[in-house]
Amino acid sequence: MSRIVSPHPSRRSLLVGAAAGAFGFGTGLFRPSVSRAADRPLLTHGVQSGDVSLDTAVAWARADRPSRAKIEWSTTESFKDVRGGVYVDALPESDHVAKVLLDGLPAGQDIFYRVQLQDLTAPTILGEAKVGRFRTAPADRRSVSFCWSGDTVGQGWGIDEARGGMTIYAAIAENRPDFFIHSGDNIYADGPISSEVALPDGSVWRNTVTPEVAKSAETLAEFRGRYKYNLTDRNLLAMNAAVPILAQWDDHEVTNNWWPGEPLSRAEHLRKAYTDRNALALQVRAARAFHEYVPMRFEPSEPDRVYRKVSYGPLVDVFMLDMRSYRGPNGENRQTAYGPDAAFLGPVQLAWLKRELLSSKATWKVIAADMPIGLIVVYDTDRKFGSEAVAQGDGPPLGRELEIANLLRFIKSAGIRNTVWLTADVHYTAAHFYDPNRAQFQDFDPFWEFVSGPLHAGTFGPNALDNTFGPQLKFIKAPPDGQSNLSPAAGYQFFGHVVIDGQTEQMTVTLKDASDAALWSVTLNPASA
Repeated sequence: MSRIVSPHPSRRSLLVGAAAGAFGFGTGLFRPSVSRAADRPLLTHGVQSGDVSLDTAVAWARADRPSRAKIEWSTTESFKDVRGGVYVDALPESDHVAKVLLDGLPAGQDIFYRVQLQDLTAPTILGEAKVGRFRTAPADRRSVSFCWSGDTVGQGWGIDEARGGMTIYAAIAENRPDFFIHSGDNIYADGPISSEVALPDGSVWRNTVTPEVAKSAETLAEFRGRYKYNLTDRNLLAMNAAVPILAQWDDHEVTNNWWPGEPLSRAEHLRKAYTDRNALALQVRAARAFHEYVPMRFEPSEPDRVYRKVSYGPLVDVFMLDMRSYRGPNGENRQTAYGPDAAFLGPVQLAWLKRELLSSKATWKVIAADMPIGLIVVYDTDRKFGSEAVAQGDGPPLGRELEIANLLRFIKSAGIRNTVWLTADVHYTAAHFYDPNRAQFQDFDPFWEFVSGPLHAGTFGPNALDNTFGPQLKFIKAPPDGQSNLSPAAGYQFFGHVVIDGQTEQMTVTLKDASDAALWSVTLNPASA
């Protein structure tokens, strides 16, 4: 069976169950077909899947016109045995996006899904089908692998076809991961893309451009246009068709370093010439575009919610956090007592995370955080003021650190084992080991945090480490000599690869660059309860 999961579901959608034989052709909805190729509806931006679990996955596609999408699935690439599927309308109110939840899938299986369009104004005309694939989570303890990174098309570094486009996505696909975690900044809505950028060596970076990327996004169409721009890259399209995505968001899906209700009055906001004068107006449109263009499930009672748990078999649960939507203001954050202004995850999300960690039976609990814990990130870079991340500077917990201290204390006291944090955001790659013996706050068990990125953006760093939770720098690769905003051509683009062995349950984390070269690796042994 399958069901629609778009936040803006179609009124005319028809669900068709697996029991309908050859996908319910008896309805006549796709009969007869006519070949008129020039008139066929087109799938404009490939196919995607996401949030894959034991028996479900989200499938995504976009049409070039009002269309009815037929999305069917099989366990064979030939589709000789179609097991189920759904019809869903791709209409203007969702920018012609069709997004559905496929359920009733067999565990631990390669699943092939096929999307074909029917023109609503000329129902006899069918578009060419496109096929994607994913593998459902195993019910047994087979080995699992996945990759993660963040930050796509930032700082004006767009798609240069002469340089192969966003080649890091091809490197990720070469690892054949079970899924890919996009750790935020799926787009840079606030970063205009020009046609040419001069490089230090005298060469020129030549971006492909579209009207929607010429300015900072404000309208719904401009936010949608940012996702469509990225989805013109052949490497990303190929990876999306072969690897399911687990996506979260951070700041650049809206605007740099935003917090809810922020007045857009900083110097950088004035340079961007925003018409709307507060972040909430942008957030509403940005959130709609994000949920339309990302293949993630949603809670019917909370259609804009990003945080969620994705279970991928007995070896790993992934806890996707939202460190953006519930935070307090990005001020100095030096509060000595926890309250709304010191929130980062916020009390509701924090309570959810504690419950889900406590109930998790998976060997490894991967906490996918869109920002690192122990790196200091400045909020207003013009005035050198305020805190953008968790870290507030050396010393005992203050401000947002109070929330993290509360979480880490809970994990220890509840006996929750094998938590690993994965993150991006700072545009370089690093491995941090958090050691209570070297920390100012010591009531927690040791854990690792791995940082990787950017995927295709300017490279920066490194950031200063805050000693509150005792992070020890075990590896780093960042631009040399304080250089900043290096182009993707400089070679400082990074992702991480994780393998969990089905027999030993050991987790091996490898930090890699865009050429798929392994830079550093560590193998972690699971702790027993």
